[in-house]
Amino acid sequence: MKTSYLAVGIASILQFASFAQTTNPVVIFRTNLGDIDVQLLQTLAPKSVQNFLNYMNRGAYNNSVFHRSVSGFIIQGGGFTTGLSGIKEDSPVVNEYGVSNTRGTVAMAKLGSGPNTATNQWFFNLADNSGNLNNQNGGFTVFGRVNSAAGLAVMDKIAAVPVPSGVLPSPFDAMPLQNFRSGTSPTVANYIIVNSINTGEATAPPPPTPVPSITSGGITTASAYGGAAYATGGSYIEIYGTNLAGDTARSWTDADFRNGRAPTSLDNVSVTVNRQPAYISYISNNQINVQVPGGVPIIGTVPVAVTYLGQTSPAVQLAIRPTAPGLLAPPSFKAGAKQFVAALHASGAFVANGIADVPNAPAATGETIIFYGVGFGGVNPSSIPVGGQIVTAATSLSNPLTFKIGGQDATILYQGLAQGLVGLYQFNVTVPAGLSTGDHPLDVIAGTESIPQILFLPVKTP
Repeated sequence: MKTSYLAVGIASILQFASFAQTTNPVVIFRTNLGDIDVQLLQTLAPKSVQNFLNYMNRGAYNNSVFHRSVSGFIIQGGGFTTGLSGIKEDSPVVNEYGVSNTRGTVAMAKLGSGPNTATNQWFFNLADNSGNLNNQNGGFTVFGRVNSAAGLAVMDKIAAVPVPSGVLPSPFDAMPLQNFRSGTSPTVANYIIVNSINTGEATAPPPPTPVPSITSGGITTASAYGGAAYATGGSYIEIYGTNLAGDTARSWTDADFRNGRAPTSLDNVSVTVNRQPAYISYISNNQINVQVPGGVPIIGTVPVAVTYLGQTSPAVQLAIRPTAPGLLAPPSFKAGAKQFVAALHASGAFVANGIADVPNAPAATGETIIFYGVGFGGVNPSSIPVGGQIVTAATSLSNPLTFKIGGQDATILYQGLAQGLVGLYQFNVTVPAGLSTGDHPLDVIAGTESIPQILFLPVKTP
């Protein structure tokens, strides 16, 4: 016999009426990211609710962790303490599937070996999972639902915490870890903790994470290399704005690298350029420094966006050119009206004359000195990336390069990426003979692009 539409409608009304029963108790999941108020569906899943209350009333869930998080699907807890030891299990409870696994419902986790295997673990449905979980293994028993918008906001905040890969073994391989630094071992400070579950009233959730914002015109290439308003693949850029990284301020460290690969996330901060992950070298609340990935277009504009704790800024457009060359010339190397390049002698000492706190040591004619730069474009072999990787082999620029010192062509002995560094170019250049003692203008052309900086190099004759 077919079920009538009238019978289906009456069943839906009765289920809604059961939801609304005031006899269904409300419990508070008090977590270190805020409180989630959950109405237990005693009238619809009485055995499962009583099973949950048995654990709750003896404090089994106190100081437990969310040990599994699957984006857009579920967050799961109830199985392990903050010491990552298992919570003692009672006998399995009989499956009572009857309420759909929709967003904001709380259901019992169970083994795949049978429908009547649920014990202590539970999960929050982050989305409408009814098409899947209502049908698997006899259906997953929903025994509660989040009771307020504030509770849903905390649920979503927990779901937004990153899940680093390869950090912990199963069953913790999908465990959310907040403020976790790659290369270190996670501690309790990184866990999402259920401090307690009890009856009572939920406290106000913590304020939401502010949305990051990039200042209009707040993206330039590295200021110590000229600070241009355009970039290229492999360029280092500085992003200025607000709410970019909370209270954290730090640079990348050796521990943030994996097999020589630079990090694309630091302390819950990530950046995309042309919707590709950028390599993050420094973060603070008002400034982030990143290296542009190598796969950006050769010319045009691309969107740049910052994400912090799951909140993403509106995108800001960045102009892209085939090259965006600049030489190391920090503001500290300016003397009077002249901006000097920060070149090095072979000894490692700076080429300088009249720079505050730097010993005078002009370049000698015929001497080979070392320049560093960014944004000079592709290299050969092309298998060596210009971005995101510590360079371990010699390379050469794909584009032609010209150095002129005092109007004279200088011999370039090496022009490629600097070994042992990330995305930094090195140029070994011989100072032309015949130059007089003094400050000489430096002109550099990469391909068809001249560096926009007006730079000087101090020279002395032997």
